[in-house]
Amino acid sequence: MAEPRLMTAESVTEGHPDKICDQISDAILDDLLAQDRASHVAVETSATRGQFFVFGEIDSQGYSEVQQVVRDVVRGIGYDNSAIGLDADSCGVLVAIGQQSPEIEQGVNRVSRTDSMSAIDKENLYEQQGAGDQGVVFGYACRETRVLMPLPITLASRMAYRLARMRKDGVMPGLRPDGKTQVTVEYDKNNKPTRIDAVIVSSQHDPDVEQDDLRRELREHVVDPVLDEWCGDAVAHDGYRLLINPTGSFVLGGPAADAGLTGRKIIVDTYGGAAHHGGGAFSGKDPSKVDRSGAYAARWVAKNIVAAGLADTAEVQIAYAIGMADPVAVNVETFGTETASRERIETAVRHVFDLRPAAIIDELDLLRPMYRKTASYGHFGREDPDFTWEKTDKVDALRAAIR
Repeated sequence: MAEPRLMTAESVTEGHPDKICDQISDAILDDLLAQDRASHVAVETSATRGQFFVFGEIDSQGYSEVQQVVRDVVRGIGYDNSAIGLDADSCGVLVAIGQQSPEIEQGVNRVSRTDSMSAIDKENLYEQQGAGDQGVVFGYACRETRVLMPLPITLASRMAYRLARMRKDGVMPGLRPDGKTQVTVEYDKNNKPTRIDAVIVSSQHDPDVEQDDLRRELREHVVDPVLDEWCGDAVAHDGYRLLINPTGSFVLGGPAADAGLTGRKIIVDTYGGAAHHGGGAFSGKDPSKVDRSGAYAARWVAKNIVAAGLADTAEVQIAYAIGMADPVAVNVETFGTETASRERIETAVRHVFDLRPAAIIDELDLLRPMYRKTASYGHFGREDPDFTWEKTDKVDALRAAIR
């Protein structure tokens, strides 16, 4: 039997430089989808001291005032004063956006969608719209939390969210937007989380904040409430090591302290290292890109497998080829926790889930302007109806297909 082990995951707040870039890229996507549901978008953002560069490819009937979107996002996060290192109204914004490659476009046959499409029309659409690129995506689910996510990333993400809320709600007015969290969990020999070993919170703050006061308030308002809610009586959390701003001070943050880039927090976005990752980032990409829609579908499949009781842990891998609708491969790994054979589970998945890109887009309603809020605090395990890939609506169908 394996010995007890430690697993660690980190998260960041919406004011982290990389996350600012993710939110800008997704806000531009939302802006275009609100005008044209058929928009094809691949937008990246980079950031440094007082400067943003937005670049990529767009094919849309809509028009986004990119400079205004950047300023609105930066201001909404809380960077509204040069005294804290970034002012939304005076920062520089450079834009270099071109047209989507026609060679990519021809493989993603754009077909008009209507709410009254017949079953035959939908089938034609599903067959004609190929994947926007080749790629491998992964989805994961496990029984460690009520949202069927690994405990370390769940705790880290919730702490990062509360850290931002305490600032925005005025509970801890000395905080600034940048911040990071990290949680280490001990697992027993049966791979069950049993104890919180360590928590790290690094929070940007005003120069006059006393570190002792900051440690006390962060424990009271951020760390302990999350541990109490998500650990309960099952996971011990009364003797953990707490490190607050380990360097002793964190006044300069955001792009003034560190460059930012879209897609550089893909493990924060997903499962905190508990599962594989295909490598493709999500933010700034419309759902014709399977990096995004395929990964959402893989999570949807994995979560339904676990919710159906077919396994305690499931990792789903889907592979696509550019221009082709059907996946070239679907694999289900259950790590010895399955209640039916993996072969039967895979067969049931293929029977129940249509994993062609256009089918995923329709089933999960992915052409809505709702992506900016996915860009902070994780794309998975969120208790929000807009995160349709978190549904467990295929449980009965999977169980029936296994019989």
